[in-house]
Amino acid sequence: MKFPLSIPPAVPAGTLAANPQPVLTAPGGLVLRAWEDADAPVFFAAYRDPAIRRWHTRHPASEQQVREAFAHYRLSWQREDGASWAVTRGGEVLGRMALTGIDLADGLAECAYWMLPAARGAGVAPRALVAVSDWALGEAGLHRLDLNHSTRNDASCRVAVKAGFRLEGTKRSEAVHADGRHDMHLHARIRGDSA
Repeated sequence: MKFPLSIPPAVPAGTLAANPQPVLTAPGGLVLRAWEDADAPVFFAAYRDPAIRRWHTRHPASEQQVREAFAHYRLSWQREDGASWAVTRGGEVLGRMALTGIDLADGLAECAYWMLPAARGAGVAPRALVAVSDWALGEAGLHRLDLNHSTRNDASCRVAVKAGFRLEGTKRSEAVHADGRHDMHLHARIRGDSA
């Protein structure tokens, strides 16, 4: 049984769902927008990339499953428990940024992302992550964003640090990957931290 909060929630229910998911911009001509059904082929193809498959254990089996995932993303926005953006430049999809497990009462969410090979190493991921984080910790009113990645994923660690996410610790044997259990780094950015 949940008891009513004795303090007001960090973000009142209905705050996010009252508006469409925002379109965000980042330096370098990046535009972050909601996923569209026309993006299904590129999203599906992304999960054929070995690096994305290595670090993300759940993979769509078809473009139809991708379209179902997009419908779930839209529902998550309406339920105010998640948001997922296509990271684009000039209309081309470069990657994904997401907020999962949004908890408006406590002002918390977790960040997740992947980039297509053509966008890696060019600063796209940190710029997109800063855009989502600035929006989440600013306009959206959240207080803390967590970011978890395998301790073996050096690229993701660099992205987190460049985007202002401080390393807080290591969660031992926390996540299952294709090659077994991995220790996970926990990074976080809170309102007031600079990117």
